[in-house]
Amino acid sequence: MNKAAPTIRVQKVRQNKLQKKLCFFSALALLLIIASFFSEYLCPYDPYLQDLSLAKAPPSSEHLLGADRYGRDMLSRVIAGSKTSILSTLLLVGFITVFGSLIGITCAWAGKKVDTILMRLSDMFLAFPGLVFALAVAAVLGGGVHNAIFALAAISWPKYARLSRSQTLAQQSAAYMQAARMAGSSTLKLICKHVLPNISGPILVTAMLDIGTMMMELAGLSFLGLGAKPPIPEWGSMMSDTRNLLPTQPWVTLAPGFAIFISVMIFNLLGDTLRDYLDPKNRR
Repeated sequence: MNKAAPTIRVQKVRQNKLQKKLCFFSALALLLIIASFFSEYLCPYDPYLQDLSLAKAPPSSEHLLGADRYGRDMLSRVIAGSKTSILSTLLLVGFITVFGSLIGITCAWAGKKVDTILMRLSDMFLAFPGLVFALAVAAVLGGGVHNAIFALAAISWPKYARLSRSQTLAQQSAAYMQAARMAGSSTLKLICKHVLPNISGPILVTAMLDIGTMMMELAGLSFLGLGAKPPIPEWGSMMSDTRNLLPTQPWVTLAPGFAIFISVMIFNLLGDTLRDYLDPKNRR
């Protein structure tokens, strides 16, 4: 009895720390999303305004991140680029999460024939190297932000389909599901009331951890010219457009790179904290 008390206190302290970390990183991520949504109102200068007298100007009190080769304020370009980079990533992750989860639940519920067809289809997409396949799809579609999102969605949904399928199959064999069936619950009610709440934790954690990965892959496609097209400010395309200035004017290239680093770090830390928070070992 005396040995159990310190263990309970340790678990409570650990849980409180995780709650505080989760609130902190959630607030940072929410602040980042809100700032990107209202980025056009936060820019100190017009991100498209060219002033050749300021071309390649170093950081100063007026232009904190300097100016690019066309004299455009880099801080304004980075802030404006957050709308394309962050919101496009959230749209991509949201789509593959919902679509892949629906496919996985359908596979688990519909029976062997549908399950076999859809799982073999997902195997086909998983057989190709992910980013190489995305490059090929984006190149065929002609580039652009929307086509880059579609290309990455095509290679990313199978992971969520397999995860949701395995989680749904585990829930189907649970005793409470058998009781719900005997009580006369319909298939839709079983899925919405019992399956989705119990499989949402692992799927949500996977989605959170995927935000940083998808952001870097979207930036990578833009860096290679298959994503956002200039003059649209997007962090990957901005780095591509200024990469030859890295030896002489590094601030022009490092500014969007640092924005990617900060954003990816925030979402990865949020995902790691959410995973630890939902871990049953930390909730005893």
